[in-house]
Amino acid sequence: MKLVVEVLDSSNLMPKDGHGSASPFVEVDFENQRQRTQTKQKDLNPSWNEHLEFQVGDPNALPDRTIDVTVYNDRKASSSERHHNNFLGRVRISGASVVPESEARLNRFPLDKRGLFSHIRGDIALKIYHTFDFPTQKPPNAEIPMGSVPMQEETVKKKSKKEKEGSRVFQKPAASDPPGFGFGLGFFGFKPMEEKKAEAPLPQAKLMQLAMPGGGGPSFEVRETAPKIEALLKRGKSTSAYDLVEQMQYLYVHVAKARDLPAMDVSGSCDPYVEVKLGNYKGQTKHFEKNLNPVWNQVFAFSKERFQASVVEVVLKDKDVVKDDFVGRVLFEVGEVPTRVPPDSPMAPQWYKLQEKSGERKTKGEIMLAVWMGTQADEAFPNAWHSDAAVLATHEGLMNTRSRVYVAPKLWYLRVSVLEAQDLVASEKGRVPEATVRVQLGNQEQRTRPVGRTINPAFQEDMLFIAAQPYEDRLMIMVEDRIGPGKAELIGKIAIPLTGTPSRIDVVSTPSRWFSLEKPTSVTETEAEKKKEVKFASRIHLRLCLEGGYHVLDESTHYSSDLRATQHRLLAKYPAIGVLEIGIISANGLVPMKNRGGHQTTDAYCVAKYGPKWVRTRTIVDSLQPRWNEQYTWEVYDPCTVVTIGVFDNGHLDGGSDNRDRSIGKVRIRLSTLDTERVYARAYPLIALQPSGVKPMGELHLAVRFTCTSFVNMMHLYSQPLLPKMHYLLPLTVGQLENLRFQAMQIVASRLDRMEPPLRKEVVEYMLDSRSHMWSLRRAKANFQRVVSVLSGIAGISRWFEDVCNWRNPVTTILFHVVFLILVWHPELILPTLFLYMFLVGIWNYRFRPRHPPHMDVRLSHADRSHPDELDEEMDTFPTSKATDIVRMRYDRLRSVAGRVQTVAGDLATQGERANALLSWRDPRATAIFVMFCLFTVVFVYATPFQVVAVLVGLYLLRHPRFRTKLPSAPLNFYRRLPAQSDRLI
Repeated sequence: MKLVVEVLDSSNLMPKDGHGSASPFVEVDFENQRQRTQTKQKDLNPSWNEHLEFQVGDPNALPDRTIDVTVYNDRKASSSERHHNNFLGRVRISGASVVPESEARLNRFPLDKRGLFSHIRGDIALKIYHTFDFPTQKPPNAEIPMGSVPMQEETVKKKSKKEKEGSRVFQKPAASDPPGFGFGLGFFGFKPMEEKKAEAPLPQAKLMQLAMPGGGGPSFEVRETAPKIEALLKRGKSTSAYDLVEQMQYLYVHVAKARDLPAMDVSGSCDPYVEVKLGNYKGQTKHFEKNLNPVWNQVFAFSKERFQASVVEVVLKDKDVVKDDFVGRVLFEVGEVPTRVPPDSPMAPQWYKLQEKSGERKTKGEIMLAVWMGTQADEAFPNAWHSDAAVLATHEGLMNTRSRVYVAPKLWYLRVSVLEAQDLVASEKGRVPEATVRVQLGNQEQRTRPVGRTINPAFQEDMLFIAAQPYEDRLMIMVEDRIGPGKAELIGKIAIPLTGTPSRIDVVSTPSRWFSLEKPTSVTETEAEKKKEVKFASRIHLRLCLEGGYHVLDESTHYSSDLRATQHRLLAKYPAIGVLEIGIISANGLVPMKNRGGHQTTDAYCVAKYGPKWVRTRTIVDSLQPRWNEQYTWEVYDPCTVVTIGVFDNGHLDGGSDNRDRSIGKVRIRLSTLDTERVYARAYPLIALQPSGVKPMGELHLAVRFTCTSFVNMMHLYSQPLLPKMHYLLPLTVGQLENLRFQAMQIVASRLDRMEPPLRKEVVEYMLDSRSHMWSLRRAKANFQRVVSVLSGIAGISRWFEDVCNWRNPVTTILFHVVFLILVWHPELILPTLFLYMFLVGIWNYRFRPRHPPHMDVRLSHADRSHPDELDEEMDTFPTSKATDIVRMRYDRLRSVAGRVQTVAGDLATQGERANALLSWRDPRATAIFVMFCLFTVVFVYATPFQVVAVLVGLYLLRHPRFRTKLPSAPLNFYRRLPAQSDRLI
């Protein structure tokens, strides 16, 4: 048997030569055999692509062997003296993970440290398998290949014994693992029972990169990337507006218009259109009927990576029934095309004489063109026809591929106070009506409770609706007479336009008005009868108000992207505190979503949402490795917000109104977890939850940067209320918020669906997570586990105290007694000791702070351990589609109640996770504030007598209500802004 190790490449290695680079090579050890690759000079992202082969002495013992892969910096390459090579990282792979050549796949492994003080980063791509194709055995005196050095057996044993505890060993998923979990127990380092032959189990580890389709178990981990973007290549300030994406070169052809075209038809006219050709790519303008001076103003963009010819051809043709007639053409050499770099002014088009096919002489007519080389930063890029979409023939399909920026409508809470009514007249003479008021705005409808029989009922009820600018629907007020259970007759109605409705930003009441009701008319009533009718005198007393002091929630508060009030321009005390820039670079290994022309493919595009601004990239047609390289910018008014990026498959390119844009996955990033002025280039796994379990859908490559423009204002925000003050002065109930959020989502989805190209309803609902409030056993278990994890700290303290009392560790028990006696005799040291301890813990945890923004966690969400029946219940419709009506009613009631319980459990977990975030540096600014507060508190409490501090705290807590405010205090506001794990849940 022969073991083959393919060393492909490595990325993001640690510089070791003192000049910001390294000269790496890889050394592989297996069963006293050592081989190495070539050295790559001055390259932190080297690519070797070498095969290293080893002889396996005993195939039955292979599962108990390990393969050591070590990366070194070759110091001989930069110095003539003899030096020891620098250690760049290593990987230990268990022999149990070696598969036959037919099952081999590419995996990326994170590089491990050699010791506690090693500074290592990066990963390495390996492909390991075994084969029985033995090479011809060499004679004993054969020359040893270069780089192959036999190792002494004692050296191998010493090295294995020394490194065994500090390394991670990568193992193969067990084939006997139960299905439905996404990956087996072997993925976490557990072997089947028959394979346990080693004396001591080696530590397990996870792969760093998401396995591509057809591979083994995925890991769903975020990994760092090194794209060729200006923000990373240049250490200083970038000069380009598109510095977070890779520059893509395009050949632009602007077809403006034509004049004096020759008559091609018998009628003496012409039906002109233009074809732009570059190799096999061909774009076409719309055609005009009987027009000798057409105007097109269309732009065509050809990617430089797909150039198939050195000449671009612009052909003008006459549309005909059988065969289109050739009118003339213009040729351009690609090498002679000028280059335009924004912010240069647009290239001016000019007139060109049309030539015949032979090119020998001119023909009648001229065409105005502009041809230039540019990048995706060109202003013509969003509206241009792209060669990526050359396979699409319909104009509607081309429109659906273009990138766009959308602005969601401005949403208001409309408060309708139904106060009273006067002189109500029932339809039946002599009957006193039992009145109720039905209020309707668009698809929203609410009803007051019925008032006992009286002609002057007093309702005194408030209702809240969602209104969106511009106001399209009128507010319908209908007074009805309840004549029986579920039966009512209309007494009067009125339609009120919202244009003149007053608004407010505080609790000051707006004036009320009396409205005269219109009597309902019968269909059979004639005009003469209408004129004889006595004037209808019933009226209703209403107070209408547009609430501008609230933030209208259209997404969950746990990962909201905007917390400003509707009338934030009148309430905002500070301008934007920063700028968020996102470069949507590419995606890798996407799962095919449709069948076109007999092959599986995906037409992928991205949607990013932050605040009211939505962006949509162009659709890359027929590609599982799309490259967008588009950059977008948002103003940031609060760092404790979340940006959402989703990937979708475009289902509207081939026509058909019943198609849907299917979701591939999404990424959420909390801005408070980002360091300012730092570029985060990461590959985020795309995760889909299906009835069969969690499924990897590929990975999305992003570059994110948060730039702070006002550091003082940003720090001050941590002491401000999370939501506008109206949410605390006049709070809304949980039921109101959930119902209004659903209505807000419906309005936003309907408005964005009417834009061109439309942002589909299913896309908006997926981005806003419309099903987050529904019952899910998986979410309930995840929230319960979060609570258990938070309370585990208290359980750990109790176990530690029990160990102290039981003298499990005598040294610890004696030290505890000493500290206890000191604090008893000097109680003024209790608080300084406590805050000093938290200060030291916060400083110590700084070394272990997260290096990249957290991502959706499959394990935290219990997505990998849910039974298929639980996932089927989670994805069931609401109301459920069960057999009988009784079961449906009980099932829906259970889901509704359980959803509330689930929310409460999640809120409890959120509070505990915020407490843990005080010293975890997940939000570096919040932890820095708290650590400095602890330091100042240590000094203050030490210098102030304990009795004085106790009196001040007691008097503050017992202060008179006159000195209190309904707004939350600064410490409470700071605590509510701390990050929790809720934005990481799927």
